[in-house]
Amino acid sequence: MADCGNTGCTLDLEWVLSTQVNLPAVKKRAAELGTRRTVKKQWQAAWLLRTVTCIDLTTLSGDDTPANVQRLCHKAAHPVREDLLKAMNMQDKGITVGAVCVYSARVADCVKYLKEAGNPNIAIASVATGFPTGQTHLKSRLEEIHQAVADGATEIDIVINRNYALTGNWQGVYDEVKLMKQACGGAHMKAILATGELGSLTNVYRASITAMMAGADFIKTSTGKEEVNAILPVGLVMVRAIREYYHKTGIKIGFKPAGGVRTAKDSLTWLILMKEELGDDWLNPRLFRIGASSLLIDVERQLYHWTYGRYAADHEFPMA
Repeated sequence: MADCGNTGCTLDLEWVLSTQVNLPAVKKRAAELGTRRTVKKQWQAAWLLRTVTCIDLTTLSGDDTPANVQRLCHKAAHPVREDLLKAMNMQDKGITVGAVCVYSARVADCVKYLKEAGNPNIAIASVATGFPTGQTHLKSRLEEIHQAVADGATEIDIVINRNYALTGNWQGVYDEVKLMKQACGGAHMKAILATGELGSLTNVYRASITAMMAGADFIKTSTGKEEVNAILPVGLVMVRAIREYYHKTGIKIGFKPAGGVRTAKDSLTWLILMKEELGDDWLNPRLFRIGASSLLIDVERQLYHWTYGRYAADHEFPMA
């Protein structure tokens, strides 16, 4: 049974359309995860280090420059201060983030600067397909994938066609995502559902199943640009869809919450969700990522507190 490398399957519309989400039950379970689970002391430090390895360290701004990307790549290769790693006896474990995530025009910069930072094997994730809206012609979206892969992207974060999803055209969603997967070649594909724009949790489930059937290696909550991004009820529905897909196909699909995950506490809640709903096999960067830009600073501050018994100021943990 494979981790990612999803070959997909024929669209099963009966499966897609037969499921209805029980909203009160989802909200109850999400509230339990958000308020009743906790990790303390040395176990918290270990979980926070695990969080670091699952971060897609992201910059998706209109003013991104090669200099911004250079700082991002150096931080990705050295995400936690050496003194903190030594305190946990983890200085020789090769701790890095899971990936850097940028616009497709900045992929070549990532290749250059990760090599400069001494860790060229960190994954490079490129958003593509008219991110964040997807409101460009399909030909242009596919060409953007091809260019990002040619420039060195090893992962492609695509956006699904929300118009098709909102009008119930699941065949259209499936056909487009399948073409995008083909365009990715050897790169892994994360399908962004933009769940804040899908209208209902039932649509979130249907979009999740459809994207996985079309070959998505990961499903991702959000672009980070919607009004509502990664929230627990949505995450719960998506990981339950992943679990059902795994039970029916034997293929493990990854999950990525993105947008609004800013604190160490938030990240631990998502890790707990993965452990309780999918199991320990999903607690690694092959099957779990968190899309974030500011999260790493808070995680490092919490590790500093665990090490020294006091909190450091934000400026003690710059991006580079």
